[in-house]
Parts: sequence; C-alpha cells; structure tokens
Amino acid sequence: MAASLLLVITLVLFFASVPIYVATALPTVMVTMLEGDKLIAMPQTLLASLNSFPLMAIPFFILAGSLMEHGGISQKLVDFTNNLVGHYRGGLAYVSIICCVFFAAISGSAIATTAAIGAIMIPAMVKIGFDRAFSAALLAAAGLIGVIIPPSVPMVLYGVGASVSIGKLFMAGIIPGLLVAFSLMVVVYFYTRKHNIGASEKKSLKEVWKSFLDAIWAILMPVIILGGIYGGIFTPTEASVVAVVYGFLVGIFVYKQITWSVMKQILRSTVLTTSALGLIIATATYFGNWLTLEQVPQAIAKMFQEADMGPILTLMLINLFLLLVGTFMDSSAALIIATPILVPVATAMGFDLVHFGIVMIVNLAVGLLTPPLGVSLVVAAKVGNTSFEALLRPTWTFLLVLIIDIVLLTLLPQLSIGFANLIGTTP
Repeated sequence: MAASLLLVITLVLFFASVPIYVATALPTVMVTMLEGDKLIAMPQTLLASLNSFPLMAIPFFILAGSLMEHGGISQKLVDFTNNLVGHYRGGLAYVSIICCVFFAAISGSAIATTAAIGAIMIPAMVKIGFDRAFSAALLAAAGLIGVIIPPSVPMVLYGVGASVSIGKLFMAGIIPGLLVAFSLMVVVYFYTRKHNIGASEKKSLKEVWKSFLDAIWAILMPVIILGGIYGGIFTPTEASVVAVVYGFLVGIFVYKQITWSVMKQILRSTVLTTSALGLIIATATYFGNWLTLEQVPQAIAKMFQEADMGPILTLMLINLFLLLVGTFMDSSAALIIATPILVPVATAMGFDLVHFGIVMIVNLAVGLLTPPLGVSLVVAAKVGNTSFEALLRPTWTFLLVLIIDIVLLTLLPQLSIGFANLIGTTP
C-alpha cells in the first residue's frame, strides 16, 4: 500500500512539472512519516549517495565538455570535418553528425553536444539550403550520441547503481553510438536528394591538411582519454581529470580562446549543472533505497518471471516503459530511479547487465527528443533560432530510425557486449 501511494504521488508530481528532486524526495518523506519511521537516516543516505569515487567523473566530464565548447576545440573539429566531407551533397549535415561523434567522445552530455555543435552548424546548414527546423532537429537527434559514445555521464550513473564495470559500459557504447550516427546519415541522404540540397565548394588537399593540423589537438583529446581507459593507464574517473587538464591547456596555450572571463563562465555553468545533478542523484537514490526496502524491485521481477513472456518480449516491454518514462522525466533522474527497479528484473531474466545498461541508456536518451519535456529539442530550438513547435514535425523521422536502432540493439546484444568483452576486466 505504501509503495503504491509513493509511486502515485511521485507520478502526479512529475506530470505537474514539479522539480525532479522535489518529486522524488517529498513523497518518500511523506510515506516514511506515515509509516511511523524516523527520518534520521535521510541525511546520511543523501550524503552517502554522493560519496562515490566513480561519481567524481561527472563534474570533471561536464567541465571538460565546457572547456571544449569555449576553448575553440569544437570549432576546429567543425572546420576540419567540413573541409574533408563538406563538398558532398548535403555535406554539412554529415559534418554535423561526425562532429557530434567527436564531441561526444569528450563531453559525455547530449545537451552540451547539441549546444556546442548546433550553434556553429545550424546557421551554416541553413545558408546552403537546409530547412531551419530540419537542421535544428538533426542537431537535437545527433546530440543524443553524447550520452551513448563514451565517456557518458549516464553510463557512470548506471555503472554505480548496477555495480557494473564503467570501463565495459564505455566500450559497449561505441558501436551503438556509431549505429545511431549512421542511421541519422541515412535520413540525411534521402532528405538531401528529395530537397535537392547542394554542396559546398571542394577544398584542396593543402587546405584539408592545414585544417587537420589545426585540429590535431582536438582530435587527440578523445584518443588520449579513451586510449588511456582501455589501455589500463587510468580509470574512467581519472580520465575525466586528464580531460579537464588537457582541455584547459589546449584552450589557453594552443587555441588561446580561454580568457579569465571565459573561465569564470565555464566554472559557473559547471557548478550549476553539477549541483543540480547532484541534488537529483541524492534524492533519487533515497527514493530508490526506499523502494528496495519495500521489496518493490523484487516484486516486479517476480511478476515478469511468473508472466513467462520470454526474454525478448520482456525486453520489448521494458523498452516501451523506458521510452514512456523518458518522455516525462530527465534521463539522469530516470536512470537513477529505474536502475534499482529494473536491474533485478534483468538479473532474474538472465540478461547481460552491460547490454541491458546500453539498452536503458539509449531508450532514455531518445526521451530527450520527445515532447512534452524534449530537452534536446528545447536546446536545439534556442541555438537554431526557431520554435520548439517547428521542430516537432521533422523530429518524427529521427524518432522512427532511433526506435529501429533500439530494436536492433535489443535483439542483437553482440553489438554492445561483443565489443565490450574485448577489454576484459577494465575498471
């Protein structure tokens, strides 16, 4: 009864657009008091949820992404990629997707990826004939690669919550991230032919080489970070610190874009983002712990087992549930809450927890594109100087191909775990 009351109140608060930390903490406190339990353990639980070495990677990856965005690194990547493939029909759209892949390999954030690359590429795409709404919707969709390609903030959250190797999750995200990028390129291919979008002028080999040399420091950044993790040189948390130091030095001494005033802006945005996320993590963990004590995850797992639907149908139902949750809830908060509930189900059904984590993360990432929340759409509309409503129509095409990607990742676990197993026991 208490668990049902907790879930109902929480859902009502979510639909009422109450802040996520309030929607998770307030019902838990109310139900705890109704049951006559004391709240003395609440501060300890909140603090303990943040006292985690792997979670330290989150603020550092957020800071690294901000340093990359303001330090000239993203601009250099765009310039090089544009010189390389921009002369193909609709080449700027391919450039946008490729740049999102590179940016994703550093930032770990969908929002940061959409904002950083979108601010540069949307005006350029519109200039050569792309529809503004389509351009913004493409960047919103491509930004999702930011949480699939490693490093990824949601992967850190899932790894901590499910006690799964973050290194394996990082490796497992590479192929799914590239699959999403390829599927978006397929949409661009047909769009450019239907609307007869032209190409930019082909650059000489000398110009391509010069832009490559200018971008070499930016290109080396993900190579150093991911190579260090998979080579066993440092852990994902240590890699986040390396990314910050590297981005700081390149932004100041190589590209010379980071001034004191820019650095204050970077630090301010990092602190605000980290504080908000930390509050969500703490309250959502308290919420999840209460559900665990009430045996809710075990009850759900038992329900799935007794239904005897088989692993594939179970995964498909979980996909539908996660897509629905992602529509109304921030992906990080949804992941923190859903992980302790769904991981026991996955374990009971015999699913590989690395594969299951990738499926969860991709599902919740797609939620960033779905109204009414649609955070990536909001960001893309802002940087693309268009309205949220204008993006809805072109977004449906991207949602369709992304759902196809989810089905492929669900049915073909080797796309993720096959690659992840190559790294053995990476921390």
